[in-house]
Amino acid sequence: MKRKFKVIIIIISLLLVLFVGAGFFAGNYFYNLALNPNTDKSAVLDAPHNSIAESPKDAKEKEEREKWFKEKNKDSYIQSFDDLKLHAYTLKNTNETNKWAIVFHGYSSEGSQMTKYAKHFYDTGYNVLVPDARAHGKSEGDYIGMGWHDRLDVVSWINNVIHSDKNAEIVLYGVSMGGATVMMASGEDLPGNVKAIIEDCGYSSVWDEFSYQLQAIFNLPEFPIMYFSSIVTKLRADFTLGEADSVKQVAKSKTPMLFIHGSNDTFVPSEMLNEVYEAANVPKEKFIVEGAGHGNAESVAGDAYWKTINNFLAKYIK
Repeated sequence: MKRKFKVIIIIISLLLVLFVGAGFFAGNYFYNLALNPNTDKSAVLDAPHNSIAESPKDAKEKEEREKWFKEKNKDSYIQSFDDLKLHAYTLKNTNETNKWAIVFHGYSSEGSQMTKYAKHFYDTGYNVLVPDARAHGKSEGDYIGMGWHDRLDVVSWINNVIHSDKNAEIVLYGVSMGGATVMMASGEDLPGNVKAIIEDCGYSSVWDEFSYQLQAIFNLPEFPIMYFSSIVTKLRADFTLGEADSVKQVAKSKTPMLFIHGSNDTFVPSEMLNEVYEAANVPKEKFIVEGAGHGNAESVAGDAYWKTINNFLAKYIK
């Protein structure tokens, strides 16, 4: 009987070791897939529900905007809280102004791809700062922060602007991961210079977004892979997937916020808009663009998109 009991214990122990080993293997695989900037992201970005179509109008105007952006911008650099050299493009308006828009790009993108948004803010009288998120573009970093550690980088960029312009009136604007980034930053102790925040199609939390993608792409449940992936993320990037939470951060915000989302978004489900909007205890508005997919709200809504933004900002920025 004792021998049989020992055999059972050994078998259970071996199965547990195999389970944990397989779990960490899977967790490391999905960490590399999602957060390692040096691995191929096509399994995620090319998944049918994640495809983002570029409108013919965008394609036609893109070359002209890129030429304008290249001629106007100057490189800016700061040191992050964890000693990374972070880069941004600065576009000082030819008209003297204290208005600043800090524009944040999405997942696996970079600041130079935000010309459409940068040009609009510039043309409406703003100085514009377009950072490269850590591990994107010209910024250093060995992991994609998904907005979490990036929220502290946002604070650093804000302080950098104020250092050069103490009377700066700042709006934070972000799309997709950039939207999540500004929402996560909203919960920090921001200077009074930050007058408004606009997020477009940001996710409610990294855990929710990754769980959704895990199911949609691989048809896998969140247990146990998400838990092992979160442990690996803590070991390799010093944050857990659960703590990177836009909802909790927005709930602490003291800054007026505008929330935008496309009704047909299948990359970041449009239902996530309701979670972050309801969490906000500040002056707030939401703009749902019917028929728009992920990151396409501006293309689909056209003038109504910018009219909504301009009317919102007119309440808080002189």
